[in-house]
Amino acid sequence: MQPTKSSAENSGASTEQYNGFTAEERAAMKEHAQEQKKAAAQRGSRAEKEAAAERDVLAKIAEMPEADRVLAERIHDIIKTAAPDLASKLWYGMPAYARNGKVVCHFQSAEKFKSRYATLGFSDQAALDDGAMWPTAYALKGLTPADEQRIVALVKKAVG
Repeated sequence: MQPTKSSAENSGASTEQYNGFTAEERAAMKEHAQEQKKAAAQRGSRAEKEAAAERDVLAKIAEMPEADRVLAERIHDIIKTAAPDLASKLWYGMPAYARNGKVVCHFQSAEKFKSRYATLGFSDQAALDDGAMWPTAYALKGLTPADEQRIVALVKKAVG
């Protein structure tokens, strides 16, 4: 009896083995688990928890390499100004901004996954729908005043 071909072989797709998550992805998942444990262990008022989450986000931004840190600080300021109702929180080790506990948008440093650019991403909670197809992430290499205005408009639209 001959062995059968896998569906990947039959379809002509690559036969490379899936070796699981990358080291960067595993690290992000570990950070997320630590964030969840820390959040569950925190006691205190809602205001105290929000203040602690804000400090955690600012500390994470401060740890970033300079190019990412400059972008992240500016994105943080833009989002907090454009949508003050969004709460800062860490999400898979990234600065994120949530409404009712659900992430609306986040900043991913280029260094996080060894990418050539940082990313401003929006979740399905963001009201950015535009027809049948629309972008949910934007590459960032720098920010001009026009870029900042576009981000303000996107964030305001995202939160409705």
